[in-house]
Amino acid sequence: MEVFWERGYEGTSLADLTSVMGINAPSLYGVFGSKAALFEEAVELYDTTEGAAGHTALHDEPTARAAVEGLLRCNAAAFADPSTPRGCMIVLAATNTTPANDGVRDFLADRRRSDQATLRDRLARGVAEGDLSAHVDLDALASYYAVVLNGLAVQARDGASGEALDAVIDHAMLAWPS
Repeated sequence: MEVFWERGYEGTSLADLTSVMGINAPSLYGVFGSKAALFEEAVELYDTTEGAAGHTALHDEPTARAAVEGLLRCNAAAFADPSTPRGCMIVLAATNTTPANDGVRDFLADRRRSDQATLRDRLARGVAEGDLSAHVDLDALASYYAVVLNGLAVQARDGASGEALDAVIDHAMLAWPS
């Protein structure tokens, strides 16, 4: 997971994977079938470990605003954590690929679209619960905060500190509809 996260899909060689896993290439193919299948499993692991705090905040916070802010802050802290590769694996691991790996790029794009749909669903819950106006354009608001989240990942990869990411979140939350 961390090799793909740090180097991206295309930047990670079979030799990198077999070395870190302590296995040979035939064993890797025997267990996973392909590098792409291993990558998909690594993304699933990333999502259930590194992404878990953000998912929890999105679902468990009492208001839509608190949920979105919690999602952003949990992820920003993880993106800037010095003990792991910086940024978000789902955002950064395969944005540019050769045509042979378009399926990997599309897989992550689908994950980002799914995450945005989950964010929209949480906003819709906020409307239903009365803490967000029914007049808000939920698609635009979900898109806005998804873009902020993705931008935080890029900023973290470029070396932004946790404090700098928090300042961005402070400003992004000023855009919350009143």
